[in-house]
Amino acid sequence: MLAHKEVMMSENSLFDKSVAEWQEERAALNEKVLAIAGLEIKRFFSLDGQCYRDGALPARTKELLGLVASLVLRCDDCILYHTIRCKEEGISTEEFQEACSIGLVVGGSIVIPHLRRAAARWEELSLKR
Repeated sequence: MLAHKEVMMSENSLFDKSVAEWQEERAALNEKVLAIAGLEIKRFFSLDGQCYRDGALPARTKELLGLVASLVLRCDDCILYHTIRCKEEGISTEEFQEACSIGLVVGGSIVIPHLRRAAARWEELSLKR
């Protein structure tokens, strides 16, 4: 069995980009989309941002819901985005793990590869704090 240090990822061993690089690329690509966007795309981007604000449900709960939905839909970009947002909202590792369990139960075993990447990114984000 490999020692923990050998299993831990270096910046590029499991992913082509660090979280920071991914965030920079996402922001740049969003700018490109919005530069050519019509009203419908701009409204969708706005609605997406508004839905995750505090309301009857706190933003942290909404981010956990977004994480679960993203796991079930198997969207790695979405999973990473919501993993980052969960960390920013102060979600504990235990809460993150429980949300991942729900995503796995709802989505089935096909979610496991995405769950692995989510766990690795959570670890990466946790090491930065």
